Amino acid sequence: MKLFVGLCLGCLALAAAPAQDEAALKRQIGYADYYVREFEKEVALQRGGEKMVWRNQRTALEKVRDLKVQYPDDPRVEALFQRVKSALKRSKGDFVDIQAEWTQYLHNEDNLRQLISKLGEEEWARIIESHREGMIEKAFPAPDSTEVSVEDIKGKYVLLEDVEYPARQFYGASGEFIWCGKPSSGFWFIDLAGRDWLGPYEAVKRYRRTVDSSMQDVKKWTVLAEVTSITAENPLGGEEGPGAFYFGWIVKPVAIKVPGHLVAVRDKDAESSGRFIGEEKVEAIKQGWYTVKEVPKDVTPDRLMEIFMIAIKEKNHKLYLQCIDPEYTGGMYGEDEAKRYFWDLHQERFHGEYVHATFSKPKISVQKGFDRGDDLQNFFLDDDDRKTLEKIGGEKVEEAVVESIAYDKNGKQLGSPHPHRLRRKGGGRWYVLDYQQRF
Repeated sequence: MKLFVGLCLGCLALAAAPAQDEAALKRQIGYADYYVREFEKEVALQRGGEKMVWRNQRTALEKVRDLKVQYPDDPRVEALFQRVKSALKRSKGDFVDIQAEWTQYLHNEDNLRQLISKLGEEEWARIIESHREGMIEKAFPAPDSTEVSVEDIKGKYVLLEDVEYPARQFYGASGEFIWCGKPSSGFWFIDLAGRDWLGPYEAVKRYRRTVDSSMQDVKKWTVLAEVTSITAENPLGGEEGPGAFYFGWIVKPVAIKVPGHLVAVRDKDAESSGRFIGEEKVEAIKQGWYTVKEVPKDVTPDRLMEIFMIAIKEKNHKLYLQCIDPEYTGGMYGEDEAKRYFWDLHQERFHGEYVHATFSKPKISVQKGFDRGDDLQNFFLDDDDRKTLEKIGGEKVEEAVVESIAYDKNGKQLGSPHPHRLRRKGGGRWYVLDYQQRF
């Protein structure tokens, strides 16, 4: 009898074990499913973009991995595994095949850079040769001010290489300078106050905006300069402690060379008192690049955003301004702001971050005036009603939202889509409002 009861209890225990295991497995699958769903939501919100930090990714992966190792043949576990696998791949960002025409602007720009650099090198050789007779043989060590007077070297020329600008720019007691040298070998102070610097420097900035955005990576320049006077300044103050005053020779620039890029010179007849060698050739060469030269009057919002991007990539500043709402490019400062700061930002991004963007179809809404395209409202109105509402509503103002998706040189999507607002008044042409927005 006792043996029979023992066998029965044993059988019941064996029958209960799978049921308990199944209940535990269902709980584990439920927990894992929760984190997988949260991870999938995060991925969906990114809309093809990649995030630096995912809140639920690691937990979801760990829980599904543990289940897969323990229950490799369970179909429910396999389903979770496939979901995590799909979400993980999507979390790395969407990809596209880069088309050759998307990066043609980089090749065009490099060819132009090489041409301007070659012309600059040729002119630089002529400039150096024409100043050879009055050239100080070596920049360093600089002439010792205890042994040489200003009259001895005033009007002579010195070639300063590896000029670090703006890293060594400073405001001193007697002016604004770039310092070159060190206490043991003496100092040269390049005077930044006059047009001898400002003219060529403005030309360098025009080169960067119109020819070659990669110049922003250049840290060291070469300057041919003329000795004008001597001063005592504190060039190292703030960098290596309080610093001390050192005598240094003040020089004014004759020509500026940015190695591998350009040569800029003072030109008293130029509007900005300076030019870079080959500047007069740039616009004619770029005309051959331009794939779009005017904005059509009937342009759609998404096509306008494409043209806006093309203008930036092809460095067509005139077309760039045509795309932007005139409200933001007129007046005393509007064009300068659009031209300088945000133009430069766009140039940098299309060289350092992404090479192309695609655009969604626009979502258009009426911000002011009567909307004849609103079918729901028009259901209740006859033609006379519509005409009256159009009259009292005034000029119709429409706004469109177009989303951009940017891709890097490898075809990887960068971040989530970015919205861009455009505006049209009175049924006229569309213009870009958010010209500052990244792609």
